[in-house]
Amino acid sequence: MAEKEVLQVAAAVIEHRGRYLITCREAGVHLAGYWEFPGGKREADETFEACARREVFEEVGIEITAPRPLTITHYDYPDKSVELHFFACSLSQGDPRPLGCVDFRWVKPEELAEYLFPPADGPVVAHLMKLAGSRGA
Repeated sequence: MAEKEVLQVAAAVIEHRGRYLITCREAGVHLAGYWEFPGGKREADETFEACARREVFEEVGIEITAPRPLTITHYDYPDKSVELHFFACSLSQGDPRPLGCVDFRWVKPEELAEYLFPPADGPVVAHLMKLAGSRGA
């Protein structure tokens, strides 16, 4: 049995004024129509932090503050495995617009449950909602 391809991905959990930026995946891609934190595949010559910055700019045209490691998740889809590096950051410059995604939203942590996320994002979504609940949001 052949080994599954392992994709290394960086995703930015961008907080701004108590809300998080999420994007909707385009048609024709894996998990089209799902919502996610902006990010994408790491190129061979870049760090995960640089990947997060590049992908955010390509997807929504904004600059972010220095990405801080949040967590790493692993998920096995039927055809591939994903190693997803999540980074916490904030909006630094610009206004988001859907460049490499169908749509975007700024959502409160407690609203995250209203959106369909890929399974690999589940632990981060749960963590953000739990943090908001512990703060009495």
